[in-house]
Amino acid sequence: MNDKDSPVIANPWTALRQFTDARIALGRAGVSLPTAAHLDFQLAHARARDAVHLALDAPRLAQTFNASLEDQTSPAITLHSAATDRNMYLQRPDLGSRLDDASRQALTALKRPGTPQCARPYDLAFVVVDGLSAWAIEQSAAPFLAILQRRIAAENWSMAPICIALQGRVAIGDEVGELLGAKAVAVLIGERPGLSSPDSMGLYLTWMPRVGLTDASRNCISNVRPAGLSLDEAAHKLHHLLVQARQRQLSGVALKDETGEDRALPTATEAHVTAVASAGWGP
Repeated sequence: MNDKDSPVIANPWTALRQFTDARIALGRAGVSLPTAAHLDFQLAHARARDAVHLALDAPRLAQTFNASLEDQTSPAITLHSAATDRNMYLQRPDLGSRLDDASRQALTALKRPGTPQCARPYDLAFVVVDGLSAWAIEQSAAPFLAILQRRIAAENWSMAPICIALQGRVAIGDEVGELLGAKAVAVLIGERPGLSSPDSMGLYLTWMPRVGLTDASRNCISNVRPAGLSLDEAAHKLHHLLVQARQRQLSGVALKDETGEDRALPTATEAHVTAVASAGWGP
């Protein structure tokens, strides 16, 4: 069947699809989506659901961290939130933000002997959380930390053992960082899957973490994935924020990501694509 005989009526904006994964200019067949676009949507939806329910292989991830990170003198620790299973985790975000009793006791026992209760013996703690996409963490967490470690190797950061938190939300990093006695905590977490991004990892930085902080105290770097923000660029951004947080003793809304200030202004085509996405036609 040639294009003239096809029941699909093309959309005049089809050429813009090369610039975005958003579902734009899909055309139509009568008053409905074309079959191929409909099937593609169903596949993307299935992948997003699978990403939410996939269990993180914590032992294998811990083994990877222990083997690949050069300065990781203490083995990675696996923790669990107060949400006992996936269903509870999805229904009770508050429980995913706090550790269970066993994890809290394990971290308390790790605190360096002789350290005063109010002291912060570590400069930095990494908390790797399954979140809403274990796929993202299994794909990106270990190579990202290896890149970041090379960037900070010469800067004398005192590192806490890497913590892997299961059934966790972003705020669980605040409790982990506080119990470890870390001045800064960086949370690597699987983000809520979109219909074109089931493998997106988010990074959250908090200075002087403690239970009860809000999002205003955190810096976020989002969309870390092969088709989004690259691992190298994400490591560059987090490294910049870490250095600034340590120098200025703060994080969150008072700390800005200034790594892109020297970039050229977007071209007319890039600006147009951004405007299209902002208009609500994104994924």
